[in-house]
Amino acid sequence: MESSVQHLISNEYTEIYSRIPFRLQLSYGVGHVLNDVCASMWFTYLLVFFHLVLNFSASDAGIILLVGQISDALATPFVGFHSDQSDDFYICRYGRRKIWHLLGTICVIGSFPFIFSPCPSCENSHREAQLFYYCIFVIIFQIGWAAVQISHLSLIPELTPNEHDRTKLTAIRYCFTVISNVVVYLITWYVLHISSDNPDDAQIGPNDAPEFQKVVWIGLAIGIFASFIFHIFVKESNGHTGNDVRGGQLRTSVVDLLTSVEVYQVAVVYMSTRLFVNLSQVFIPLYLHETLNMAASALALIPLVMFIGSFATAMTIEFLNRVFGRGISYILGTILGVLACVWIQLRDGQDFVTYDIYAVAVLFGAGGSIILVTSLGITADLIGDKTGSGAFVYGVMSFCDKLANGIAVVIIQELHSGAASTFYRDVLTYVCGGFTIMGSLAVLTLMKRRGGGREGYENIPGNTSINDDSNLRDSIVVS
Repeated sequence: MESSVQHLISNEYTEIYSRIPFRLQLSYGVGHVLNDVCASMWFTYLLVFFHLVLNFSASDAGIILLVGQISDALATPFVGFHSDQSDDFYICRYGRRKIWHLLGTICVIGSFPFIFSPCPSCENSHREAQLFYYCIFVIIFQIGWAAVQISHLSLIPELTPNEHDRTKLTAIRYCFTVISNVVVYLITWYVLHISSDNPDDAQIGPNDAPEFQKVVWIGLAIGIFASFIFHIFVKESNGHTGNDVRGGQLRTSVVDLLTSVEVYQVAVVYMSTRLFVNLSQVFIPLYLHETLNMAASALALIPLVMFIGSFATAMTIEFLNRVFGRGISYILGTILGVLACVWIQLRDGQDFVTYDIYAVAVLFGAGGSIILVTSLGITADLIGDKTGSGAFVYGVMSFCDKLANGIAVVIIQELHSGAASTFYRDVLTYVCGGFTIMGSLAVLTLMKRRGGGREGYENIPGNTSINDDSNLRDSIVVS
C-alpha cells in the first residue's frame, strides 16, 4: 500500500513539475532583449551622450536620467497592479501579461531613437526647451520599458511553481541580458573604433552623435526580432505551471502586501542590488574617460569585458543557489563586488590601465550577476504561489529601485561640479561598494528571520510557497 502511494506521488510529482521545454526557456529568455539593449545604452551611455556629445551640463544630464527613473518608478506599480487584474480589459485571450508586454514594446520602439539623436532644428534653443523635448520621449520610453519589464518578470512564477526552476528561468533571462549588453558593447566598439575616422586615442566628442544613432538602430533591430520570437512561442497557459497545486491565480491583497515586513526587507535587497549594478554601469564609462583618460574605444571595451564576466558567472548561479541557498550566494557575490571597488581605490598608474582594469571589470560583472539573479530569486520566493499578485510585487520592487537610482545619479552629478578627476573613482568605491554591503545586511536579516539561507522565504501573510519536495508531497496526499 505504502509503495503504491509513493508511486502515485512520484507520478504526480513528475506531472506537476514536468520540465519546461528548452525551446520555451529560450523563447522566454529573449522576451526582454529589447529592454536589455535599451537599458545598456541608457545606463552606460546616456550621461556620456548628453554631457560629452550634446554638451549638456553634468547636472542637466542627471536631470534627464532622473526624469526617466521617476517615470519608470511610477509606471511599475501601476502596470503591476493592472497586469494582475483579470477584468474586461483583456478582451482577447492573448494573455494579460503578454498584452502589457506588447504595448510596452510599441512605446519603446517609438520613443528610444529620439533620445540618442540631436534635437532637430532646436540645437540653439534654450536649454530648458531642449530638456523638455528630450524628457517627453524619455517618459514614453520609460513607461513602455516598465510595462515590458514587469510583465516579463511576472511570467516567471506563472511558468513554473518550483523554486529551482524559477531560478533557472531567471538565470536564462539574465544570460540574455548579458548577451544583449555584450552585443551592444561590441557594436559600440566597432562603430567607435573600427569604422570611425577618429584616431585610436581620440575621446568622445560632439562629432560622435551619428555613431551613437547607428548603435541605437542596430540594437533596436535585434530587440524587435527577439520580441517577435517571444510573442510567437511563449504562451501564458503552457501546461507546465502546475495550476492544480497552486489553486489557479491565487492573490494577496494590496494591504497585506504593503503591511508585510518581508516585502520591505526584500525591497531593500532588490534596491541595493540594482543600485550596485546600475550605478557601476553608469559611472564606469565616465571613470574611464575622466579619471583614467582612456580612449573612446575603451568606453565599449571595458564594459564588454565586464559583461563577459557576468555571462560566464551566470552559468553557475542556479547551481550556487541550489547548493548554498540564496543568502550565501548573495554574500559571495557581494565579496566579489566589494573586492572590485577596493581594487580601483588602491591601484592606479599605467599598469592598472594596461592590465588591472580588465580584472576589475570581470569582478564587477561576476559579482553583479550573482547578486542580481539571486535577488530576483528572492523576490520570486516572496511571491510563492500567489502568482496573481506577482506583477504588483515586482512593481513595488522596481519602484524602489528606479526612484533610488534616479536620485542617486542626480546627487552624484550635482556633487561632480568642480570635483577632482578622481571623483568617479570614489563614487565606484564608496557608493557602489556601500550599496552592495547594504544588500548583504538585508539578506542576513532575511536569513535570521527564516532560520538560515537555504530555505525558501515564506513570503507575505497567508502565502505558502512550493519550494521543496515535502510541500509538494503533502499537497498531493491532501488532494
